Amino acid sequence: MSQVLKNKLKEKIEGWRPRTARLTKEFGNVKIDEVTIGQVIGGARDIKCLVTDISYLDPFEGIRFRGLTIPEVLEKLPKVPGGEMPYVEGFFFFLLTGDIPSMKDVEEVAEEFKKRQDVPQYVFDMLKALPKDSHPMAMLSAAIVSMQRESIFFKEYEEGKLHKNDYWDPTYEDSLNLLAKLPRIASFIYRWKYKNGDIIPSDPKLDWGGNFAHMMGIPKPYDDVSRMYFILHSDHESGNVSAHTGHLIASALSDIYYSISGMVNGLAGPLHGLANQEVLKWIQEIYEKKGGNVPTEEEMKQFVWDTLKSGQVIPGFGHAVLRKTDPRYTAQREFCLKHLPDDPLFKYVDLLYKVVPPILLEQGKAKNPWPNVDAQSGVIQWYYGLREYDFYTVLFAVGRALGVCANIIWDRGLGYPIERPKSVTTDMLEEAAGIKK
Repeated sequence: MSQVLKNKLKEKIEGWRPRTARLTKEFGNVKIDEVTIGQVIGGARDIKCLVTDISYLDPFEGIRFRGLTIPEVLEKLPKVPGGEMPYVEGFFFFLLTGDIPSMKDVEEVAEEFKKRQDVPQYVFDMLKALPKDSHPMAMLSAAIVSMQRESIFFKEYEEGKLHKNDYWDPTYEDSLNLLAKLPRIASFIYRWKYKNGDIIPSDPKLDWGGNFAHMMGIPKPYDDVSRMYFILHSDHESGNVSAHTGHLIASALSDIYYSISGMVNGLAGPLHGLANQEVLKWIQEIYEKKGGNVPTEEEMKQFVWDTLKSGQVIPGFGHAVLRKTDPRYTAQREFCLKHLPDDPLFKYVDLLYKVVPPILLEQGKAKNPWPNVDAQSGVIQWYYGLREYDFYTVLFAVGRALGVCANIIWDRGLGYPIERPKSVTTDMLEEAAGIKK
């Protein structure tokens, strides 16, 4: 079994530890931020208290993976022969090491995933036992946590022989084992729930993203859609709900199965991972109101103004951090312009892209009037025949697991402690504000 990625990662972790140890020991009292009452009450927004070197959300450049922008990542990483998008396997190598992989590196990771992809039969039996109307995210979360018995980290920790500097090693093994299985689990849920249980077996010749598209039963170029979708949704700093949930659970030394199952549960909320289906529903409502006709720019402007004046928001626009168009949106838009330029729903998205930002700027309420990733992603899935809204977030979860697993491996490698923020009372806040009688 090849150990190229694992050996490279071991070298990177051991080289990084002295940096973290020195910062903690010599500079632990250096202040880098101040906390306001608004941040304390408002969900800890923008409080700088998490560390990750895997991704960073730049307000003007969007997400950077290991220092590279999304266009740079899509350009530099090795691409699947005959496809437009990089291998997901190579992207995972990049997330873990920060190095652009060679084609040989990619092939070795792909071979590792293929060796580990078999899903225990009890997982499928458990999924079949659930009511058919169970939400697919609940099914995915249950499938993942059901495999906790497979955890190598748990077994080695229980034996009491695992040194804390080596916690990352079995976590790495658990991560590869889980990631290798996710395409099969997710596609099984889809085919079982929506396609009368007509399960499509894995094709060992295909890459991770291509095999997922094959098992979903959706022809090319949906394999490139899958690769693009998984890469774009893989990581988004550590503070969003799904990433932070995974980090938080893992900080208690819970294994990767507990952690990623919890990540999925956080992603299932309507304020997080469900946003893309909300956008698509809204676009389709416009489509139906217009009788399937593509409106003019002036007609769309009027519709947007009417929506805002009625007290509603324009879904898919705005972002808590970004101050420009989300590069994840742009990457998907470019794909649409090439592969589905005449699709009516895409034409609606394209019109909204043109008319909404100036209107939101004129209205003066939006810090960021530009479209985010959710403004585009649902339309692509719908075009390629994946029309079950509830499943869209499962796709998000499969991609997000790549980044969260990579982060947890590094958390263990650098020995980050259990998370334990301190709470205050409302009385204390009122005293700090000078309004306490």
